[in-house]
Amino acid sequence: MKARIRTSRRARADSGMAARNRLLPEGRGAGPMPWVIAIMMFLTVLMAAAGLGLFHAAQLLSRDLAGGATVQVIEADAVSRQDTVARLKQVLARAPEVAKVEIVPESTLLDQLRPWLGDDLASSDLPVPALIDVQLRSDAPQVLASLRSRIAPISAGVRVEPHAKFLGPLSGLMRSLAWLAAGIILLMAIATGAVVILAARGAHDSHRATIDVLHLMGATDVQIARLFQRRMALDALFGGTLGFAGAVAVILIVAQRLKSTGSDIVQSIALPGETWLLLAALPIAGVGLAMLTARMTVLTALERQL
Repeated sequence: MKARIRTSRRARADSGMAARNRLLPEGRGAGPMPWVIAIMMFLTVLMAAAGLGLFHAAQLLSRDLAGGATVQVIEADAVSRQDTVARLKQVLARAPEVAKVEIVPESTLLDQLRPWLGDDLASSDLPVPALIDVQLRSDAPQVLASLRSRIAPISAGVRVEPHAKFLGPLSGLMRSLAWLAAGIILLMAIATGAVVILAARGAHDSHRATIDVLHLMGATDVQIARLFQRRMALDALFGGTLGFAGAVAVILIVAQRLKSTGSDIVQSIALPGETWLLLAALPIAGVGLAMLTARMTVLTALERQL
């Protein structure tokens, strides 16, 4: 009698295991679900990296623009221009509004113009304005107005241009693009949830007979939902890891290309160390989203089935 009971229990266990295996994938990458998640994760990580890099660049640019201004000396005569620069340096060094004064070397200006005007460019060929970089103690409008009134009597060819006037719109553009990237990430998360819902509903509809067997064996809706939850978690883990690895490879290649541009603004679009932790958390969040979505979808379907 005891042997018969053990045989019956073993048969039920084997039947339950077989039913359970029908709800689980036979291997990672079986079916389109993991590959769809891999593509979604690849695009999500790339968009997150772009958004974080642009936000970091906008912060650096805003910090560099704070209180920065350039004094331009526009005079054709080189001797008069040098004399004006010397007088301006003395006045600016004594001005209470100014924290730092630095004269931009003429050779630096010529090097920046040479790619546009040719290698034979010399200072005698073109009257290049002299530039003085000034760091103000405050970026308030009244401070800039006070500085302009202080240096106006020196020469009529002196101009004061705040850095924010030219680069402020660029910083705003970077921030706007970063927020756009955040919006796209949200849409990608919604699309990923929709894919999991469709996959969970399809698996539920195609395994109704197996689910009925599990119900007859005493399995609860929560236990059945866990089977689907595990299946979606494994698919999301495989696809998320694959997509994350591909996105990291692309990010590293793009980072090398950005460094080779030689532009300070372009090179500022970088990922600090802590942002890599956020990117690494995306596949984990994807697995959690897939598990939660599958669980809710299957439980809802089972309630309707009853």
